[in-house]
Amino acid sequence: MNPLKLPFDTDEMITGLRPWIECESPTWDADAVNRMMDIAAYDMAAMGASVERIPGRMGFGGSVRARMPHPDQGKVPGILIAGHMDTVHPIGTLDVLPFKRDGDICHGPGLMDMKGGNYISLEAIRQLIRTGLQTPLPVTVLFTPDEEVGTPSTRDLIEAEAARSAYVLVPEPGHDDGGVTVGRYAIARFNLATKGAPSHAGARLKDGKSAIAAMARRIIEIEDMTSDDCTFSVGVIHAGQWVNCVSSSCAAEALSMAKKQEDLDDGVQRMLALQGTKNGVEFVVERGVTRPVWNPDTPGTAKIFEVAKDIAKELGFVMKGRSQGGGSDGNFTGAMGIPTLDSLGVRGAGLHTLNEHIQVDSLTERARLMAGLLMRLS
Repeated sequence: MNPLKLPFDTDEMITGLRPWIECESPTWDADAVNRMMDIAAYDMAAMGASVERIPGRMGFGGSVRARMPHPDQGKVPGILIAGHMDTVHPIGTLDVLPFKRDGDICHGPGLMDMKGGNYISLEAIRQLIRTGLQTPLPVTVLFTPDEEVGTPSTRDLIEAEAARSAYVLVPEPGHDDGGVTVGRYAIARFNLATKGAPSHAGARLKDGKSAIAAMARRIIEIEDMTSDDCTFSVGVIHAGQWVNCVSSSCAAEALSMAKKQEDLDDGVQRMLALQGTKNGVEFVVERGVTRPVWNPDTPGTAKIFEVAKDIAKELGFVMKGRSQGGGSDGNFTGAMGIPTLDSLGVRGAGLHTLNEHIQVDSLTERARLMAGLLMRLS
């Protein structure tokens, strides 16, 4: 049977997705992420996979690794499907963004990024098993808990599994035109802190050194360093407990992105050079997690992309490949030189917002694409 003709059922997939989306799993809530991993582990065990739970560390949830039934499992390098189950949406987001289908659109927190892509990957495998089709290579699925914060606790796990694989498929959100990602820009994160002096804001304002005011000035300075080659943004800030106190401490987090590794390396040095004391307030910059550049000219990735283009043509559209920002765990595997194809997940819009939704017709489209890749990569 042609894998592109498998009997995928959109209504069944939406029904299967519902418990995944209604199990909220924000990165920083390890228990919530583990509940989501329980659901995925059960679903994969029901498919006949050999499922392994890997404990979390650094305060994050655990991971799930499933090896699908195959006569060559463990004997030859196979295909790794790598996805994350954590989301940016805090517990309670379902109250304002409930899982709901409205015609051609389906809403829900984490549905696009990236539970939808993870689910259609399993559905592709499930349908192949049901119809008795055997993939040329063994397939392993690895779901991790911390991608949304840069993968600090599972990068080595992903890289170790990728090193044992011939190919890596990443079902992050697909592009609007159905295209995929064949390279990603480099990303660096920074932890920032200002340390001032406290005082009573009403009675002795001049005696204090405001860490908040100093951080505000530093944020402008940092974001003004943005250029076409390297961008800088501050997305998190924490400070203060009482409005009548001059805050002596302020913490923030910054992110830098560049298309070339050398531009990111230069940006990192410029960020670190900002450290020092000014007007009685100390500014501290600590380097956080980094995603390396995944160059789009990797020969193995080009090979997978050609296979994907042929499948897309059979499905009725022209597939485009592009390098882009917005890091993923594909940065790691691609930078290792492992043939990697990213953005194989569902199409939609509003990821990381309260309007996150997917195009319902992309469920079957992307499931067929994944099934085709699993059957044609050898």
